[in-house]
Amino acid sequence: MTRGQFWRHFDWILFGTTTALIIFGILMIRSATIGAIDPELISRVPDQIRYAVIGIAVVFALAAIDYRLLGGLHVWLYIIMVALLVLVRFLGVEGDAGSQRWINLGIRIQPSEIGKILIIVTLGYHLSLNYQKLDSLGAVGRSLMHMSVPTGLIFLQPNLGTTIVFMVIWFAMIWAAGLRLKHIGLFVLILLIAAPVMWTQMEDYQKSRITTFINPEGDPDAQFNIRQALISIGSGGAVGKGYANGTQSQLRFLRVRHTDFIFSVIAEEFGFVGGAVVMAAIGLIILRILRGARNATDPLGSLICYGVAAIVFFQTVVSIGMNLNILPVTGLVLPFVSSGGTSLLSMLAGIGLAESVIIRCRRV
Repeated sequence: MTRGQFWRHFDWILFGTTTALIIFGILMIRSATIGAIDPELISRVPDQIRYAVIGIAVVFALAAIDYRLLGGLHVWLYIIMVALLVLVRFLGVEGDAGSQRWINLGIRIQPSEIGKILIIVTLGYHLSLNYQKLDSLGAVGRSLMHMSVPTGLIFLQPNLGTTIVFMVIWFAMIWAAGLRLKHIGLFVLILLIAAPVMWTQMEDYQKSRITTFINPEGDPDAQFNIRQALISIGSGGAVGKGYANGTQSQLRFLRVRHTDFIFSVIAEEFGFVGGAVVMAAIGLIILRILRGARNATDPLGSLICYGVAAIVFFQTVVSIGMNLNILPVTGLVLPFVSSGGTSLLSMLAGIGLAESVIIRCRRV
């Protein structure tokens, strides 16, 4: 591919919309942390800018690499992913509520976020070789085994939100590959059987999030931030109170407003219109990725795009849903907008993979 062909086929709408969301997210993180005295909060904006610059470089680097080459390296990518997740068990940095999700390699990275992208490539390659055999329960079972090792390691960190994301990635990609309807009932049954076992292994704070969602009055303190989020969203009205003028966020009533509840800050400061524009922008990103899946030249390219689109869609729905109190709080952040360096890098790596497929799509 010549340099001219690369730039001509590059999806500038996808890249431009993503970049605009990142810039908007940086501005919202600044608004949510204005006046902070905690050094960790003060560093959020420069850290987000730093990761954004690195992430944009990653987009172009991955777009330039033929995704089929990455597919050929699937064994090594799988080994790297599992090794990083095992490393968390021994050298992990402890975070909130005792969770061990990060490792410090000069900079703090979250291997589970990197794993989201690596599993798309490795599972995509596996399914691209076996999609014609999905009528067999054994072929579907092998894809589940492919997912079980990294998913289990992430669940043990503990990280329930990302565990669910991995399950969603598996389902979206195997559905796109041609999962038979007759198998769905069986896996629902397996999930129902596994649910009580998972419940016994969950941390108390994870259980509390679910029970608080079911019975809000059972734990008023845990419900406090949800109420503040709803007040923030409701008080924003149609067009909001203006940038950095939200009362719930600026007066610090709203906790973790720069990560989990940044959508509430957006809705309070820019109202219904601002929230709708953000959702429309993310929707456009998903549509452009799905367009790449439709026009891909091979199953691997299609499956990679479906996997990336599934992550963006699912995390958006869950993040906004927990701000609106229609879904339990899981800790999943709003893609491209919320503060979180490794999360932003993984999302931009996903965009880079999608661009790699799009550049090499058949022209229609």
